[in-house]
Amino acid sequence: MTRPTNARLAGLTFLFYIVAGMASMALGSRATATATLTLLTSFCALVLGVTLYALTRAVDPDLALLAMTCRVIEAIPGREGAIFFAVGSTIFSWLLLRGRMIPVALGRLGVVASVLLVVILPLQRAGLLGGPTSWSSSVTWLIWLPAAAFEIALALWLLIKGVSTPALAQPA
Repeated sequence: MTRPTNARLAGLTFLFYIVAGMASMALGSRATATATLTLLTSFCALVLGVTLYALTRAVDPDLALLAMTCRVIEAIPGREGAIFFAVGSTIFSWLLLRGRMIPVALGRLGVVASVLLVVILPLQRAGLLGGPTSWSSSVTWLIWLPAAAFEIALALWLLIKGVSTPALAQPA
């Protein structure tokens, strides 16, 4: 696929992923709906892994592959997906920032929001800061809010503007 196609597909997938994830939380008591939405979010994680890899591999193919692998592992339903999401998001955000493919402020927000998750999610898993699955906790919402803001802004940017050619891949 072309760079613009990958960018648009990633942007659309980010938005769908967010909507499906929030709907899954809202419909938590309905097993059939939750199972279907979990399947859809898993598929979204795979699509995001591939499209973001395609966009960032020119900046650093090894890190892009590691980030894609994290997104693939995230797609496997279970309790460990959030930390793999956070690590993959950190790496992809860093690559997008390093390659100057998106606005610097947006890239920095992605790195900071993702690193925050990488640090805090293991603490939650250990029972601190509201517990590992407590979506009713205000702390949980506070740590996920910057990541949500980044992903929504990035999705819109990818849909409207796409990505620049990586600065590291341009001739001197």
